[in-house]
Amino acid sequence: MTSNIGWELYRSFLGVLREGSLSGAARALGITQPTAGRHVAALEEALGVVLFTRSQVGLLPTEVALALRTHAEAMESTAASLQRAASSQGEGVRGVVRVSASEVIGVEVLPPIVARLREEHPALKVELVLTNRLQDLLRREADIAVRMVRPRQEQLVARRIGNIELGFHAHRDYLARHGTPRRLDELAGHAVIGYDQPSAFVRNAGKSLPGYSRDSFSLRTDSDLGQMALIRAGAGIGVCQVGLARRTEALVRLMPRALALKLDTWVTMHEDLRNSPRCRAAFDALAEGLQQYVDGQEDAGARGTMARASKQASE
Repeated sequence: MTSNIGWELYRSFLGVLREGSLSGAARALGITQPTAGRHVAALEEALGVVLFTRSQVGLLPTEVALALRTHAEAMESTAASLQRAASSQGEGVRGVVRVSASEVIGVEVLPPIVARLREEHPALKVELVLTNRLQDLLRREADIAVRMVRPRQEQLVARRIGNIELGFHAHRDYLARHGTPRRLDELAGHAVIGYDQPSAFVRNAGKSLPGYSRDSFSLRTDSDLGQMALIRAGAGIGVCQVGLARRTEALVRLMPRALALKLDTWVTMHEDLRNSPRCRAAFDALAEGLQQYVDGQEDAGARGTMARASKQASE
């Protein structure tokens, strides 16, 4: 086995692994197909293994290639982190910061926060990674992450923002057509929007909601954004963030006592980045903006409770 193998060989290896062909890897990486082929052949020779076998559908990875994937992706993340760190050299807040967040938070909550951040620091470039998968901060897949679970790694700097509440919601038009359920067992007569493949959070939440399972859903998608869009379109009853639902006046919260799930929200980054001006500025901006979002949700909830109490008293 040859030592000191160049990163570009692993880069081409990952490209072929992801694209399934030399031509696809070449297009994705901006190199020529012969170059990609030479890189893979050189890596196979250096490691003394076969990484791909040819088939009618393209290049198929061997077991060795699949075993190497995680390590190569770790190298890729480290190389990208090095580039971000190098880009930040100089005075002031500048360079690239990579932020990971869930789809809903990234699309519905973070844009105005990022906009303000960029206004304050125009030399800062922000990469938003929108995924419900937890990006590994220890492997530098992202510099900062917004997480809905308490971080457990000691090497991470974390700030707790608070709880984001989830609840059942439906559009007024849907309720006008199909009626308003008052109890969980009445959901059986409605178009319920839910997941396709259950996550750990969904499985845990489902323990307190008998009958809320995949088989009972008329509309299924694992995209939280997709579920939100279906609720807003009046397609049925679904679960979404209470604060986001309040932005659409036509959305009505249903059975708040039956479902009031809490998402414990944190902003985290690797402790090695605490002295990085770009990461510190982004971390503080995200924490402040998300805190305002959570506080606004709680204030609106308190106003709603007072309004309902006042209405009941007048009646």
